[in-house]
Amino acid sequence: MKLGLERMHELLKKLDHPERRIGRVVHVAGTNGKGSTVAMLAALVRASGSRVATYTSPHLSTLRERIQIDGVLASEDAIVAAAARVDAAGGADLTFFEQVTAIGLCVIAEANVDVSILEVGLGGRLDATNAVDAPVAVVTGVAMDHEQILGDTLAAIAGEKAGIFKRRQRVVIGASGEPAAVPLLVEHARAVGVDHITVIDDAAIASVPPVALAGAHQRANAAAALAALDELHLACDRIGVLARVSHPGRFEIAGELILDGAHNPHGARALAATLREQELRPSLVIAVSSDKDARAIAEALAPEVSAVVATRYQQERALDPEALADVFRSVISSRSAPTSLSPGLRSAASFGAAEPAVVAAAHHRAPAIPVDTAPDLEAAVAAARAHGTPVLVAGSLFLVGEARTRFLGAPTDPIVATESLARRD
Repeated sequence: MKLGLERMHELLKKLDHPERRIGRVVHVAGTNGKGSTVAMLAALVRASGSRVATYTSPHLSTLRERIQIDGVLASEDAIVAAAARVDAAGGADLTFFEQVTAIGLCVIAEANVDVSILEVGLGGRLDATNAVDAPVAVVTGVAMDHEQILGDTLAAIAGEKAGIFKRRQRVVIGASGEPAAVPLLVEHARAVGVDHITVIDDAAIASVPPVALAGAHQRANAAAALAALDELHLACDRIGVLARVSHPGRFEIAGELILDGAHNPHGARALAATLREQELRPSLVIAVSSDKDARAIAEALAPEVSAVVATRYQQERALDPEALADVFRSVISSRSAPTSLSPGLRSAASFGAAEPAVVAAAHHRAPAIPVDTAPDLEAAVAAARAHGTPVLVAGSLFLVGEARTRFLGAPTDPIVATESLARRD
């Protein structure tokens, strides 16, 4: 992966700077919560009477999802026309994400929007979207993910996310990450000379109206979206918008299926909390990428589900299902083992001084749950359904995208996502 902004700056110059014709820009980074924050902010901006464009990634079913104008997916004709321009300007030599970012900016530049909300693809400092000047920047939060690219400490990852901060910006720092990252982000923001910093705290989250998106973490995302709306000086029916907002693949319930794109340990813990909040104990169909911390994901989700079916999504990055199943079996086995007593409690128990209930609790065994494998999503869902519970599909946005296509009839692209879009048949 070639990271850097020089190629993007050169390409945008050849394209006559479409990024300068996309209205006021809000730039959104963060380990988790970016997509939900963008979805809520876009709905709020639209409700204010302003025209709004969004550029997000990855897509679940069709590349058109990445580029939306007033909530409507960009047309294939518009994307192909923009792709031809990018190709002619030398964009074929760029990475796929750089190409699509340039295409998105070209499409949005023709739409006469008032506000554009751009989601970072990876990190922030060297991300292709950072070639665009944005008066407002949001970092939803920072947690451990993509360590092999962004660094293996919270401070290193925070530095990459904070790379979107620029002098004279208005900055929002969200609460959808590790609390220890917040002062690191504030320090970076002050160092570059931003104009104003809003830090989302418990009071800001408590003041958020009810949100249609499930999970306490979505209230934190909503608080960040509302703060960004304030920085744009726009007004709307906040209560009505947040009560109606939706976002595909984020605890999306469709009949007996629950689809959630949690794909790293922090996201898995948020999903586990949502399951407890909703009092659900589904069967889990899961696939994860081979570069993810599968054990930490399993540790978060195993206590909240009634069965596990490990599978894979249709890309080489997917972890082998049997390897993933072994991780879950190991986690479940360790949870099912008797809890070790502390030396003091062991001593008290040996002399009958400890309360029987205390000793019994110390020896509590978590219930073992079945763990199976399936070669693909369809077989995995069939196996999970046999347990007679709701079926949760999680672990990867790629897997969730496949589920939306297979079970919800979402459209798919004939476009190969690793090739120049202007070169398709």
